[in-house]
Amino acid sequence: MTSPAADQRLRDLAILRRVRDRMDREYAHPLDVEALALGANMSAGHLSRRFKAAYGESPYSYLMTRRIERAMALLRGTDLSVTAVCFAVGCSSLGTFSTRFTELVGVPPSAYREQAVRIESAGLPSCVAKQVTRPVRNREAPLARPHLT
Repeated sequence: MTSPAADQRLRDLAILRRVRDRMDREYAHPLDVEALALGANMSAGHLSRRFKAAYGESPYSYLMTRRIERAMALLRGTDLSVTAVCFAVGCSSLGTFSTRFTELVGVPPSAYREQAVRIESAGLPSCVAKQVTRPVRNREAPLARPHLT
């Protein structure tokens, strides 16, 4: 028999999975912690604390990572401008999008597109290219080293 605390934890995890699934599905829509919390019948603060405890990052950080992943796919697979990609993935500020993209990927969106074209032209299979170009969470992208010639 499980304890009431364990039962509550399982219920909370189920709710948090639904919140995370909603962010995965609706990443291009305007989402904020208050809207997500309302859908989960929690306060915004409680949702943020529980989400971070369960997944190791805040709901905002998780959502931005999903948006950047989708942006990377658009930059690789379409001719959309960086601004169009920014709005297509649900970001409303090009500056915030570019900053977060650079933090996660290690290069600005336009430089990423150039790299993706070079990787694609190198003939790497798409599954390998996707792994190589995957964003790094929690600002772990290595700093670009200056090229000395």
